[in-house]
Amino acid sequence: MIAIDDRLQPADLLPALHRLWQLSAAKLDSLWETWKPEQGTPVFTIGGRYTSQGWTEWTQGFQFGSMILQFDASGEERFLQRGRSNTIERMASHVTHIGVHDHGFNNISTYGNLRRLMLEGRLAHDAFERDFYELALKASGAVQAARWSRTSDGDGYLYSFNGPHSLFSDTIRSLRSLALAHRLGHTLMAENDTAVSLLDRLVQHARTTAKYNVYYGAGRDAYDVRGRVAHESIFNTNDGRYRCASTQQGFSPFSTWTRGLAWVMCGYAEQLEFLATLDDASLAHLGTRRAIESMMRMAAAASCDFYLDTTPTDGVPYWDTGAPGLWHMGDYQNRPAEPFNEHEPVDSSAAAIAAQGLLRFGRYLEAAGDVGGRRYWQAGLTVLKTLLAEPYLSVGAEHQGLLLHTVYHRPRGWDHIPPGNAIPCGESCMWGDYHLREAGLYVQRLARGEPYYTFFGPVAALCGAERRIL
Repeated sequence: MIAIDDRLQPADLLPALHRLWQLSAAKLDSLWETWKPEQGTPVFTIGGRYTSQGWTEWTQGFQFGSMILQFDASGEERFLQRGRSNTIERMASHVTHIGVHDHGFNNISTYGNLRRLMLEGRLAHDAFERDFYELALKASGAVQAARWSRTSDGDGYLYSFNGPHSLFSDTIRSLRSLALAHRLGHTLMAENDTAVSLLDRLVQHARTTAKYNVYYGAGRDAYDVRGRVAHESIFNTNDGRYRCASTQQGFSPFSTWTRGLAWVMCGYAEQLEFLATLDDASLAHLGTRRAIESMMRMAAAASCDFYLDTTPTDGVPYWDTGAPGLWHMGDYQNRPAEPFNEHEPVDSSAAAIAAQGLLRFGRYLEAAGDVGGRRYWQAGLTVLKTLLAEPYLSVGAEHQGLLLHTVYHRPRGWDHIPPGNAIPCGESCMWGDYHLREAGLYVQRLARGEPYYTFFGPVAALCGAERRIL
């Protein structure tokens, strides 16, 4: 169970964040000097050097997006130029990629961040350049929304790269691409010029994920523990009926792969923030605002509570709550995580994603008058503080990664096990580094009184009721 620091404030983390951006700059420079595009997208480190791992090219946006976040946090122009030029030159294929569920990762992290910075006045305003970013975001949202399977209960989901039968928990964060494209006034055009609402598909996917991938302790099956998250749900594509829980990267369908849990925590918190900017009329045909918000809040609260209750005291989880070696470790939940143990690896990338989910959900609840939000907010700060220090923050100049002790795909054995160790440890990944930077930027902006950071921002551009929560 996480030992929450109730006294921690965003400003308390500013010295550690200053150090983070210094280290981050050096690591981005190192990768820039050694990365060769023909070798593929960097995914994770082996011996401290970034390498590629072919599956889907879902980490390219994190590579270039990290450069943009570095500029956002530090003002260092070289990172803006690198991030912007690579977005323009290398991200187009991701905009039109029909084979993945990763548009929210790749395109919001690049085109989305650049558009946001221009609207915030951090980049010189250029109408053509802004139109270029917005066209890419519109196309990305529509392409992602077209990857659609219907369910027997009248809703549907954006299906994973696994195929039309497969709903991944990860995909809750690709709803960002639908949300931003909808905000830009875009729709998906289907057969016979049928206009498909991106907002409709966003809400339906969120409902389907909440219904089938998140558990609420209601006796759904023998392993129904409130807040447990299944990585994958399987549906019969002939009639849309739910069949079973599954997993690709976790230990079992009936345990919780902690990075999938973190995606759910962060994804619902972000969508609650987005939902607060919509007027009631735009949601009326989908149900009442209260019902939609309640569905998202219930999923966010259950998953966040599960994370707080099952994660070691410092806020860093092991890679799966049912990992078979955990029984060797005794009362591991009531002491700090041990990245160098002999039985099961931790996954600090899950912690980086979860920290942002806890922070956003906590702030959302507090703004809505729910005093219970403070617990999540303080927990998020506590987890981030852990990640901003050793042994998780990578301080060695020879290591290209920023966040150490991450895990990619434990079942397939893709993660590097250093000589003399029994488990993967000491390595980094693109999404872990990106999300540590993103969580750091989020807190830094709050500590400095700068504009609130959202994927659909800037918030300063919203008006009246749109800002009532944010």
